[in-house]
Amino acid sequence: MNITEVLRISWEAIGKNKVRSLLTMLGIIIGVAAVIMMIAVSNGTASAIASQITSLGSNLIFISPNFTRNGPQTGAEAGTGLVFTDAAAIEQQVPNVAGVSVEQGTTETVKAGAVSLSSINILGSLPDFPTVRDMKVASGSYFTQSDQDHKTKVAVLGSGLAQQLFGTADPIGQTVQVGNFYLDVVGVMAPKGMVGDVDYDARLYLPLSTVLQYYTPSQFARFLGQRVRTIYVTVSDPKKMNDTIDQITLLLEQRHKVSATAPDFTITTQQNIITTQESTTAAFRNLLAWVAGISLIVGGIGIMNIMLVSVTERTREIGLRQSVGATPNDIRWQFLSEALLLSVIGGLIGILVGVGGSWIFGAVGTMKTVVAPSSIFLAFFSAAAVGAFFGYYPANQAAQLDPIDALRHE
Repeated sequence: MNITEVLRISWEAIGKNKVRSLLTMLGIIIGVAAVIMMIAVSNGTASAIASQITSLGSNLIFISPNFTRNGPQTGAEAGTGLVFTDAAAIEQQVPNVAGVSVEQGTTETVKAGAVSLSSINILGSLPDFPTVRDMKVASGSYFTQSDQDHKTKVAVLGSGLAQQLFGTADPIGQTVQVGNFYLDVVGVMAPKGMVGDVDYDARLYLPLSTVLQYYTPSQFARFLGQRVRTIYVTVSDPKKMNDTIDQITLLLEQRHKVSATAPDFTITTQQNIITTQESTTAAFRNLLAWVAGISLIVGGIGIMNIMLVSVTERTREIGLRQSVGATPNDIRWQFLSEALLLSVIGGLIGILVGVGGSWIFGAVGTMKTVVAPSSIFLAFFSAAAVGAFFGYYPANQAAQLDPIDALRHE
């Protein structure tokens, strides 16, 4: 019996019991769709996180201080931590540096007219901040190096903060009270939205020198205020990223008088963060895939169960086929091909449901979904393998029936 004839007979057998065949395929359909959708959600989450990290700027190096268990310390043993002048040294002495920005934050009450907002995040930075962090000024301008040098009382508002304080009015040229001081608004940032747990549109941006001068409450805090929590460096040539990191490391080790084995700072890149996140997401994605794969196994058990019932119901038919010359191998292939057809058709329907469901979930929900072609092939071939594995036992049972006993069966 050739393969065409086998498939024709199998298709006719499936078509005789359409409802039962559909119910049998349901486990495979759900399993394939679940694998595709869960991997799509996982990939979408990883893509969204990578996009958020990349949105912080391009070709960025992050430098942050290390702290001992007793907190930041000074002296040769523990280093000096990151200070404001480290940023200037990096910009002046390290080649392949396109820009440097320093950030130091605090919170203050901000007032404009009758509007008063408490606990607003104040970010002190350098004039290079928009370039380094890939942010744009929607109106007005960012503060200048002169503002930084002279500790000028100027402010740039996040887009959301500007709307809260001034509504539809133009904030440029207006005055806001930040804490105990009045600052002139010189610019409004373009919308940036949430990145991680930080709302960039709700921030107030000031020159770093202004923050250090006016928003540190005591002499001790003002001394610590010369420390900075993060230095951002953007490189000109990303191919030289590792060389640039090495040179920054050597420079800071010399400035802080610390050894390479016990530095008081940490250097990371966007790719480091993305790679770390991807490893976590990959583990989560694999777990989801295994959970979804269980439904494929359940679907395979359903196929085996129905095929065993089919063998019992068609025992006399099997005897007739054997009496007219069908070999045990022909019988085996006939029933195995039915199991394969059920799993393959269920797999194809599952792919349509999985891809369509992923698209709908991404379009309607808040989470991004990315359908990976590899997940489609994985789910489909897994369905086919499940059909072959669980279909073999019933097919083998049918092939081993004695022709005489089969013909006597009622």
